Amino acid sequence: MLKWIIRNLGTFMLAFLLALTVWILAVIAADPDETRIYPRNITLEVTGQDPRLIITGTIPRQVSLTLRAPQSVWAQALASEDQVRAVIDLAGLAAGEHTVTVKPQINLSPIKIVSISPETVTLTLEPLASRSLPIEVLVKGQPAIGYLAGTMELNYQEVNISGSESLVAQAVKAQAEVKIDGARAAVGVDAPIHVLDKDGNILSGIALNIEKVNVQIPITQQGGYRDIAVKVVVRGQPDSGYRLTNISVNPPAITVFSGDSALVNGLPGFVETEPLNLNGTSQDIELRLGLSLPAGISVVGEQTVLVEVGIDAIEGSLSLNNMPVTVIGLAPGLSAQAAPETVDIILTGPLPLLEKLTANDIRITLDVTDLAVGNYQLAPLIEILITEVEVQSVFPGTVEVVITISETATP
Repeated sequence: MLKWIIRNLGTFMLAFLLALTVWILAVIAADPDETRIYPRNITLEVTGQDPRLIITGTIPRQVSLTLRAPQSVWAQALASEDQVRAVIDLAGLAAGEHTVTVKPQINLSPIKIVSISPETVTLTLEPLASRSLPIEVLVKGQPAIGYLAGTMELNYQEVNISGSESLVAQAVKAQAEVKIDGARAAVGVDAPIHVLDKDGNILSGIALNIEKVNVQIPITQQGGYRDIAVKVVVRGQPDSGYRLTNISVNPPAITVFSGDSALVNGLPGFVETEPLNLNGTSQDIELRLGLSLPAGISVVGEQTVLVEVGIDAIEGSLSLNNMPVTVIGLAPGLSAQAAPETVDIILTGPLPLLEKLTANDIRITLDVTDLAVGNYQLAPLIEILITEVEVQSVFPGTVEVVITISETATP
């Protein structure tokens, strides 16, 4: 028996290899390999970095992988985002420039990495530095005339900055900016903090322990100055049929000054304009008016104010009865009869225009263009030659029109 086995060992081995080959081919046919780019974003991870060092410059954030694997493995790889990773290991690296290899980490098999991009990353490690800078506030503009800015208050006096040693060394000042132009009351803002170099350029890539500083600047009015409202003095009435709709003044308040503070403090809280005469007015008005001030008191800045007055016609309505209707567009050889032959209309618009309205300003028609013999219900078309007058309603809303062959038509 043993001799027979030994004598046929080669045959057994050949049969085994053939069976194994058939099995492998069957597996491949059932679950074929595919080569393609991994479609999910692969974030480049950094490990082993010395906490006393910082990466300067830019390194790739994403890695692209081309993989070859059976279809079933591809399905597993795409089912979860944590199956495929890419890492650069900085363990043991000192300050300086280094080129490190990107190492893919795949938690599946069988799978083969065909290509990776990038394969290596060149980076520079610098010592991490930090220091404190006093916060300077740049105040832009001036308060309104007659006002003074007081001593500002900050909720933080300094900011701690950190970053690469070379970048932190360039930092000269930490600055926030506040605008007070035209301010008449206290200014309080949360101003962003920027780190500047010696040329005044903003440094990016530096971390701050606080991003904003709260700045409070008191604004107070000087003695002898006072803000008071402007009151427009109106005389007369608009023309008959018109009404006053609006009066506005710009600026609504002004600043006055006197060397004698008692004079300013004795004002009633408003100042009147020169009288504005509205008699006979029928349209909007825009003009500048002077101000009536007691002796010894002057206006700071512009000496006049802009006054805008709105004048509108009083709206009314007018009812017109038994207005004749005209048929237009009738084809030759046809005749038309309207029933009823008149309509009642109600018009709305400015009273002065309604009072001047005549029958010649109104045209009421029934358009039968392209209509053949038959009975029709048509809506009257009303044309008013005065554009501001509108039709509110028509009675009746439709008119019956009977179109027949004219008796005088040639057979």
